[in-house]
Amino acid sequence: MLMKLAYRGLTELSPRLAWKAAYLYAYKGARAIAAYKKRMKNGELFPPFMFVALTNTCNLRCQGCWVEKEGTAHYLPESDLDALITSGKKQKAHYYTLLGGEPFMYKGIWDIFRRHSDCYFQVITNGMLFTPENVKRLVEVGNVTPLISVDGMKDNNDMRRGKGVFEAADEGLKRLKAAKVLFGIATTATGKNMDEVMNDLYIEHFIERGAMYLWYYIFRPVGETPHPEYCMQKEQIVEMRRRLLDLRHRHPILLIDTYWTASGEAFCPAAMGLGFHVGPQGSIEPCPPLSFAREKLSDNAGDVFKTINDSAYLRGFQDFVKKRTKGCVILEHPQELVQYIKSHNATDYSGRGDALAEINAIIPRSSHHLPGEEIPEDMWLYRMMKNQVFFGMGALG
Repeated sequence: MLMKLAYRGLTELSPRLAWKAAYLYAYKGARAIAAYKKRMKNGELFPPFMFVALTNTCNLRCQGCWVEKEGTAHYLPESDLDALITSGKKQKAHYYTLLGGEPFMYKGIWDIFRRHSDCYFQVITNGMLFTPENVKRLVEVGNVTPLISVDGMKDNNDMRRGKGVFEAADEGLKRLKAAKVLFGIATTATGKNMDEVMNDLYIEHFIERGAMYLWYYIFRPVGETPHPEYCMQKEQIVEMRRRLLDLRHRHPILLIDTYWTASGEAFCPAAMGLGFHVGPQGSIEPCPPLSFAREKLSDNAGDVFKTINDSAYLRGFQDFVKKRTKGCVILEHPQELVQYIKSHNATDYSGRGDALAEINAIIPRSSHHLPGEEIPEDMWLYRMMKNQVFFGMGALG
């Protein structure tokens, strides 16, 4: 299967774009992890990767989305983003995941890619804006891999994202494939779509469309309308893990999770200091669903390393999680999480009325922390990537 994946890479990707990904993405990513290890030994905190929400504006209204899109529109100042990337480069961090809202609605996004041509960007997008012109731009800059959010085939996807969204995104995928762009699919597994998205037909559809990787998430009931009916039961999460390993043996595509280590133990990137989230107002937050922060990118005259390294809130979050679970504290310990955020007097940057009350109302449930039911990786490639390169964050960070 790995030979078939390699063949796909050689025949379906532009050699120029594949080379840029290999150098900017894989080589510099490995170098970022090595620098992160060294910082950890020295007691320094700065992640090798960052998740950056460029804006809270979006052209869709997906069920269960935690981003507030109806109030004030926020756009991350380019000066803040430049400060983050400049500080990151000094720490050998050259990889950034951009999200929103819809990141391609951020007017300066193409300037960012050009200005930081020595960095690699993954853009999590709904796929509605892959016009011929934008696809041409992606080929020109060469340092971007789009990650298109699709949550099932037509009926399941459009139930969450809106009528006609699946077909529109599917057309965009065809354009990306024709241009030989490296791209992936982001799928949130829910209690409603798990059987559909964790099977052969689903994966085969996106291989045919040209996707080189498929990145799975687990639904979290966060936001003003959290839709708990989409939550997965413990048995479904165990089954998802089993199917993930099985499907990897049968399909020439990278199937990625950010939930389990090589030994099958649960994993939280924020609790390891591997990746934090920046909101569109410049707030530095533990992870994308937790829009609470004590610090901003503009603090300390834009010295983001100092701001993160000196943050008692971000450092304390790691200890808070590790004492309770290897999984997700949002799902398992929401009430204690609220008390932690309050104890640090963190500011709510969600734009909603009371995001703390929303978290406090969550009924505790199972996450991907499954003690006694761990299933280790059984393919050497994934064991190697998780043990040596990205510590269980998946092959792509």
